[in-house]
Amino acid sequence: MSQAFVREEEGQWLHDVQPTLNALINFLTRENNGIRVYEKKNFLDPKTNRQVYSMSNGLDYAKDDEGKWYVV
Repeated sequence: MSQAFVREEEGQWLHDVQPTLNALINFLTRENNGIRVYEKKNFLDPKTNRQVYSMSNGLDYAKDDEGKWYVV
């Protein structure tokens, strides 16, 4: 079985990740070929009033009204 086929079967989308920081870190680490991703800082976005998490992969993440993760 090809690697691409295995990856496609096991695939998970960001919006499917449980709404916990630990679940986000585990997901991002898997997506980063096992290289640990960690939280660098977090802050409250004054425009959206949402908690934003800046991660070591260079992206910021927050949860929408339904508790689903998205890239800010």
